[in-house]
Amino acid sequence: MSARLGPKKLILNLFEMNCISHITHGLWRLPDNNRERFNDIDYWTDLARLLEDGGFDAVFLADVFGAYDVFRGSAATSIREGLQIPSNDPMLVVPAMAAVTEHLGFGITFSTTYEPPFAFARRMSTLDHLTKGRVGWNIVTSYLPNAARNFGLEGEIEHDDRFEIADEYLDVLYKLWEGSWDDDAVVADRAAGVYADPARIRTIGHQGRFFMVEGPHLVSPTRQRTPLLITATASPRGVRFAGQNAEVLFTGGADEAGVVSTIAGVRQAAVAAGRRAEDVKFVVQGGVVVGRTQEEAEAKLATYQRNTSIDGNLAHASLPFDPTTYPRDTPLSETLDSEESLGYFRRFGLDRTVGELLDTFGDLSAGPFFTVGTPEVVADEIERWLDEVGIDGINLRQYHSFDTAKDFVELVSPELRRRGRLREAYAPGESLRDRLFGDGDRLPDRHHGTRYRGGAHLPPAIEPAPTAPTVDQIPA
Repeated sequence: MSARLGPKKLILNLFEMNCISHITHGLWRLPDNNRERFNDIDYWTDLARLLEDGGFDAVFLADVFGAYDVFRGSAATSIREGLQIPSNDPMLVVPAMAAVTEHLGFGITFSTTYEPPFAFARRMSTLDHLTKGRVGWNIVTSYLPNAARNFGLEGEIEHDDRFEIADEYLDVLYKLWEGSWDDDAVVADRAAGVYADPARIRTIGHQGRFFMVEGPHLVSPTRQRTPLLITATASPRGVRFAGQNAEVLFTGGADEAGVVSTIAGVRQAAVAAGRRAEDVKFVVQGGVVVGRTQEEAEAKLATYQRNTSIDGNLAHASLPFDPTTYPRDTPLSETLDSEESLGYFRRFGLDRTVGELLDTFGDLSAGPFFTVGTPEVVADEIERWLDEVGIDGINLRQYHSFDTAKDFVELVSPELRRRGRLREAYAPGESLRDRLFGDGDRLPDRHHGTRYRGGAHLPPAIEPAPTAPTVDQIPA
């Protein structure tokens, strides 16, 4: 660790979704929980002010394109639980949140699988303008069977095929964001009546396996051009994709060793793609339950555990069978009815019982990157995650809106600042990319997406049309 740089500082995001029940199912019922306000714009502006006052880097907005309908053979359980249905578009709350803040960043989830890239490129560029460079894109390829059927397909596209689509999707976007307009294309010459110079703008002429896009991009160059690029993966194909594209990887696993392995693999993939190992930051979902005393923190956790919905968690996992229909002492090996369920339980352990399985689905403290205790206990554990596991930040899991964020701001943040793990204040006017990397607003030249800069590898700029004569030039 460099003495000049000091200890690694935590990237701090709040994990959110524009819905009732995101990932802590059943807890929307807690007293004073604001989750039912998610349709109200004031929910989002109140939250944005809270997070900015607390020094959060960003709010990370999850999304899905379908309902969870595998468990019990339908979406009924998800609908009863409010499990990501109803849910609203995450992009549409960003302008409202940006309008009441100056520094808070926004990570927006959007899938490359079902909607064409041209319109999405326009929406993200618009948000980059409106937020003055505070947006990031969480690149996902979608995985729910219902999502595929919602877009006219009979079933899911195979995992690796979705990444093939994503590769080309990104290629189109890089052409639009990085290459279609020169930085000086907007001249705004009032005297000449010229707003933008056609000689500095070009079509992209993309003709690929999945997409045909002529261009040009409809939005003038934004502060970041390409939004901060985020993705969530741990698969071999996803690691290769992340190594080429991602600046932030949202990852996880059954244990810390799996996360360490993913970090190493993505760093290797980044170097293989011509980047630096440190060009990727690693963020995990962090569970933090904090109190002024250990007893207070554990009492909060006990309340959350009592209110957790087992059904909601089983539906979220798209479990291919219903363990609640078996006695608790039934060995899992006796419940298998398909290769699909066999694959799932190999990960959990075939020698365990139905009761043990259900207990894990109700245990909010299970898995890595969870801590409960006083601010000192929590800060100790976060420091260990940063230094020993090698992560760079957390997406803070919400048990209660807004108490989870308030508790972190009031109790944990001061302790992390005392230890030099959380910055004291925002730098005025910084973009989201510059905040995380300190190397400017734009993608570094070594990134795969910059190969179209200045129109490289693209058709020539648009030929200016003949200038129409002015009135005094027209012969009498």
